[in-house]
Amino acid sequence: MKTLIAAYSGVLRGTGSSILSALQDLFSITCLNRSKVEKQLQVISVLQWVLSFLMLGVTCSVILMYTFCTDCWLIAVLYFTWLVFDWNTPKKGGRRSQWVRNWAVWRYFRDYFPIQLVKTHNLLTTRNYIFGYHPHGIMGLGAFCNFSTEATEVSKKFPGIRPYLATLAGNFRMPVLREYLMSGDYLLSKNGSGNAIIIVVGGAAESLSSMPGKNAVTLRNRKGFVKLALHHGADLVPTYSFGENEVYKQVIFEEGSWGRWVQKKFQKYIGFAPCIFHGRGLFSSDTWGLVPYSKPITTVGNNSCDHHHHHHHTLTGFPGPIKLSSLFPGLSPARCSCSKVASLPYFFFLNKSFIEI
Repeated sequence: MKTLIAAYSGVLRGTGSSILSALQDLFSITCLNRSKVEKQLQVISVLQWVLSFLMLGVTCSVILMYTFCTDCWLIAVLYFTWLVFDWNTPKKGGRRSQWVRNWAVWRYFRDYFPIQLVKTHNLLTTRNYIFGYHPHGIMGLGAFCNFSTEATEVSKKFPGIRPYLATLAGNFRMPVLREYLMSGDYLLSKNGSGNAIIIVVGGAAESLSSMPGKNAVTLRNRKGFVKLALHHGADLVPTYSFGENEVYKQVIFEEGSWGRWVQKKFQKYIGFAPCIFHGRGLFSSDTWGLVPYSKPITTVGNNSCDHHHHHHHTLTGFPGPIKLSSLFPGLSPARCSCSKVASLPYFFFLNKSFIEI
């Protein structure tokens, strides 16, 4: 009898172990599948932004023009009428939407690289700021994620500061795409204090130098943002994003080549420079495609008017906001050389951070 009971107990123990083992295997498979789903959602979230950046404006323009020739022409007329009345809205800060800024898609976007924003100081809400963002990269992915969305919790890290990412005026002339963006210097003079305008100073010219392993910024003949800061009494915050140049590989045309000539002509007359670049494929990192490579982008954010130091992948104001009115009390925007003199601290802090200017 004892032998039977012992044998039966052994069977139960074996069964319990088998069930536990099966549950553990099931949990592992579930976690693995969930991880794969998360990764695919991250890839899709990044791809939708890339496609929007590259094609949304042109595609919607073509669709609207086609709609004029169909029975639905009234829809196109109504939209273009709205466009006329709403033409100057981007110059007034756009239509800021916390709902859009907090979309879950931006958190997947953030986690794909990942993108990080580091706070090191507090920014006074009684001041306005101009963040000089570098480098442009191919698409300014770090600037978009950190300052146009709440994925990295910029509003919590800089309470009372409203960030606005500026972009090419031409983007606001593209149907539908303009509704997706919006910003302007109106904010520095007509919207009180606590505003932070993020300007990608190097623009299209800087994107031409974007390549993995190289940190270079374009500042020559780009001192308008300094004049803007002097005129409105705003503080300058040098911002650098390490990793921005790592996410795409680009064909770099040498100075004097026909390729660089074409790029510069586009930049001069249209406002942007066409780049030949590639990332990874949608389903595999071993193939070419439009999806950027998964490389960390770190933006270091500074929020204090004192001259302290901080570090991060996107360096935001590593020496602290530069108070031009205090450093150069006698300078006026009307003086032709003021922007060159006032920009010296900005250039010094960039150069001190081993960046090629």
